[in-house]
Amino acid sequence: MIVGSDTMKESQGGYLYPQYYDHSCPKAQEIVKSVVCEAVAREARIAASILRLHFHDCFVQGCDASILLDSSGSIVSEKGSNPNRNSARGFEVLDEIKSALEKECPNTVSCADLLAIAARDSTVLSGGPSWEVPLGRKDSRGASLSGSNNNIPAPNNTFQTILTKFKRQGLNVVDLVALSGKD
Repeated sequence: MIVGSDTMKESQGGYLYPQYYDHSCPKAQEIVKSVVCEAVAREARIAASILRLHFHDCFVQGCDASILLDSSGSIVSEKGSNPNRNSARGFEVLDEIKSALEKECPNTVSCADLLAIAARDSTVLSGGPSWEVPLGRKDSRGASLSGSNNNIPAPNNTFQTILTKFKRQGLNVVDLVALSGKD
């Protein structure tokens, strides 16, 4: 799936590792889990929505939180792409998480990392597996509407097209089934 088993991974010129915030924001993962738990208790379906946001984010420019950017000035949001329009949801939960993290440790935890942690916690709360999340991602300063339209599987894509898009990400048919879910 989207996660890896290595303890350290290279990304955007730096290394990702699970202990990235151990000193700068030691309660980061606890805060994310707490907000996700509250959100899932309010609406169980939000867990799948958060995982889907992470999946859609990672398929465009890497796991950089570009899906969270709103349109402004030079940015055309990925939220309006065909695969995301009227279906991507859960943004308010991520806003809650970011707000809580900013109170605890301002300007420290990236949105890309909080989305990755929230996706893991959502999966676990839904009865899925757990994994260590490599941390230290940097947030995107831009979005790619065309990347979103071209790289994320759309509802009207054929199975073969969807499988091809997954394979381009290094994923397989098992990952496709796990991430496609059921409405």
